Amino acid sequence: MSDYYKILGVEKNASKEDIKKAFHKLAHKYHPDKKGGDEKKFKEINEAYQTLSDDEKRSQYDMYGKGFQGGAGAGGFSGFGGAGFDFGDIFRNGGAGVEFDASNVEDLFSTFFGGGRSTRGKSRRGRDISADILISFHDSIFGIERKLNISKVGNCDTCGGSGAKKGSEMVRCKTCNGAGRIIENKRSFLGTFATERVCDKCFGAGSTPKENCPLCKGEGVLKKTEEITVKVPVGIEDGQMIRFSGRGEAVPHGIPGDLYVKIHVEKHPVWRREGENLITNMEIRLTDALLGATHKLKTLEGETDIKIPAGFAFGEILRIKGKGVPNERGGRGDILIHISIKMPKKLSGKEEELVGKLKEAGL
Repeated sequence: MSDYYKILGVEKNASKEDIKKAFHKLAHKYHPDKKGGDEKKFKEINEAYQTLSDDEKRSQYDMYGKGFQGGAGAGGFSGFGGAGFDFGDIFRNGGAGVEFDASNVEDLFSTFFGGGRSTRGKSRRGRDISADILISFHDSIFGIERKLNISKVGNCDTCGGSGAKKGSEMVRCKTCNGAGRIIENKRSFLGTFATERVCDKCFGAGSTPKENCPLCKGEGVLKKTEEITVKVPVGIEDGQMIRFSGRGEAVPHGIPGDLYVKIHVEKHPVWRREGENLITNMEIRLTDALLGATHKLKTLEGETDIKIPAGFAFGEILRIKGKGVPNERGGRGDILIHISIKMPKKLSGKEEELVGKLKEAGL
């Protein structure tokens, strides 16, 4: 009788990690698709690993030996994925004679041994979809509500996604006999293996309508246009996404995907944004900088008076607190005005005389 521990070259008290490392090393060495591989040896290694990597099977093996009920010797593979082993690791560095993509190796063994990436108990999910909205700079700061028409595959409004005619009952699926899944036998170089797949008639539900919905013909889904209300929050930035859970495309007897709306913000001719602050430029005369003045500023919320203090220096910034971008805390950033002074290119005789007097006064 074969000794699984000897096949993997580990002691009887070996840990799961030691068993996995030993299998990794031997599987890489003896895989039939690799140069110098050994199909018979590879089968023995797989059989030993399937048993020793499973706590229950290992316990039964230690007590009763190879012929225990439900063991790997009886074809009861549980799948390599359950033991946390990644078949992709074996082949990602390449190897002579390997004829398939390493990224698909785990899927291949999942098919053979019924484990790995099994879809048992997992709901089917529809496709995520996306849309784009262009809004003004003003609306990006203060928020807006927009209507968006989305063309997609959605649940049938007549039957609510069941696929059944109104008042019609659901009956056992004839294709899968109510199991929701179909067992298929597949042959490989390792032998014949039983695999399961979702029934393509009832999509895993186990039942089908006795009479189909006249609109969707029993599919439960159909192509339609749906109006979505998009509430653009205050302070959103260009390129940000808004997610609508479950508003993507639907699949029969499954979970709808999500809708992602990307926001595009138009540039403003006067204002720009830096975080929670709104920035603009203002040009004033030299006399306004020297003596002070009041200017009109057209903000995003209307016109307001801006007082320029006397003696204002070139490059200084005026700040209006609490008039910037709103935030989720209920507060707002500031308005920052970058002041530049317009210097005259040519002075009249009288202006030169006045400037001369200022110079004499030490200004």
